[in-house]
Amino acid sequence: MALDGAFLHCLRDELRLSLQESRIDKIHQPSKEELVFAMRGRNGTEKLYLSARVNSPRVQLTAVSLENPATPPPFCMLLRKRLTGARLVDVRQPGLERVLYFDFDALNELGDTVRLTVAAELMGRHSNLILIGEGDRIVDAIKRVDLSMSPIRPILPGAPYLPPPSDASRYDALLCEPSELADVVLQSGLPTDKALQSAVQGFSPLICREIAHRVGEEVSRERLAEAIGRVREALQPNGRRVPYLLYRPDGSPLEFSFLPITQYGLDATGREAPTFSALLDDFYAEKDAAERMRRCAHDITRTLTTVTERLIRKLDNQRRELAASGEREQKRLYADLINANLHAIPKGASSVDLMNYYDENCAMLTVPLDPSLPAARNAQKYYKEYRKAKTAEEILQQQIALGENELLYLESVSDALSRAKDSRELEELRRELEQSGYLHAKKDKRRAAPPTKPLSFRSDDGFTILVGRNNVQNDQLTTRTAKGSDWWFHTKNIPGSHTVILTDGVEPPETTLRQAAILAATHSKAAASAQVPVDYTQIRHVKKPSGAKPGMVIYENNRTVYVTPDTALCERLRAEP
Repeated sequence: MALDGAFLHCLRDELRLSLQESRIDKIHQPSKEELVFAMRGRNGTEKLYLSARVNSPRVQLTAVSLENPATPPPFCMLLRKRLTGARLVDVRQPGLERVLYFDFDALNELGDTVRLTVAAELMGRHSNLILIGEGDRIVDAIKRVDLSMSPIRPILPGAPYLPPPSDASRYDALLCEPSELADVVLQSGLPTDKALQSAVQGFSPLICREIAHRVGEEVSRERLAEAIGRVREALQPNGRRVPYLLYRPDGSPLEFSFLPITQYGLDATGREAPTFSALLDDFYAEKDAAERMRRCAHDITRTLTTVTERLIRKLDNQRRELAASGEREQKRLYADLINANLHAIPKGASSVDLMNYYDENCAMLTVPLDPSLPAARNAQKYYKEYRKAKTAEEILQQQIALGENELLYLESVSDALSRAKDSRELEELRRELEQSGYLHAKKDKRRAAPPTKPLSFRSDDGFTILVGRNNVQNDQLTTRTAKGSDWWFHTKNIPGSHTVILTDGVEPPETTLRQAAILAATHSKAAASAQVPVDYTQIRHVKKPSGAKPGMVIYENNRTVYVTPDTALCERLRAEP
């Protein structure tokens, strides 16, 4: 569900309590639409997370560590200048609107105390984070909105700050009695949940459905007022509110609320979270990580998709041309028969029936002719077309082989991209594509981050097993790190990581060999399959051809084992923190 005004009301109270008298120690901006304030208070440091992303706008305390860009964005620099060291005075919410105001006392350049406010407007695609200065003037915003986008409410530096427009026709559940809201719902003539959603401010569709579910099909004024009263009571300062998270049968998060949800029955399971912020961390953790990686990998994904589609079309055309060149023998046959029957071919004929001496039955064959050419020139024309088709076949076979190898390489990069976990791995993939000519190299004066290391595992028998994260690392692992007696693993004809057992000259037991094969299968494109074929051989039998693309090798004297990928085994064998 989206974070509604009622849930935000509960969250506001939690933030007030946790951040009381806190000061801003550090400010970071992990992405274009996210901010993190390190708040230092009586109980240590808390991280206040603010998001204006379209699909997950929210504010909360978070325990998740987020990667920050090497160079802070301009808005982050402005906030650091104006808010570092500022003391949080209050967290306000008008009614049950989806807006929180964080009031800070800060020092200006003259050393005077001024009141600055950070407005967190959490309204879907209109979400924004705005710094408001003295006189309710906008200092700046994480998303600027000019007059062409909103002539009524521009969000620009120096413009007066106007609160988001409120729907005056909707009732504030904190100010109205439950019986009054029940009368409004019953008089509307709409289904209970629809009537609540259109009449009451701050109630999400989930809460409206829950009230309707608790009332039942036979709706009475008393039962409806009682159900609304329970929700309203939870919103009171001393009300019984529960950070409640619902899960689907597959274990993925489904909904969250400030009270237990019963409407799903056995189709979902629920549990209480320790805090509302911890609940939001659990609910959004996987979704946020995937979204950040998607944004960071946008240029890589677009390039891989474009180049792969173009290459597939090119290969299809080349294969059609190759199939057409297979008809060249027919052209040579025409030329041979014409030369053998020059005396029998009349001038200006468009075709002629000739005996096919190459056929065991010497059947007659109709040979097409160009009537503007004499018979000998027709034969020369067919010989020329034959030689051209033969040359084309040789070139096309080479080009198709090169194209298929390139396609395998692009699939291997795409597979590595699907398993990348952070921006450093993405940067290495981007650098690999730049060196291979698929991406234009950016002029970046910043010092490059140190390269990542291969994933490290320890088998149950005590052997170290290394798994490459990308093609460049695969090359490093296979051609430099590993020794001749070490064992090398790779999924058979499937893009995946190079996996190496470091043996120090000791023969690894069957258990270690099988665990290494499972690791290779798990870190491949076939990670979701069963019975994946994995080839393995000693490093001495693995060679990298001259000029081959990163990660491309040839090998011999290999054996093949069929295994099922196992992420649980990978986690158990991990030797890295």
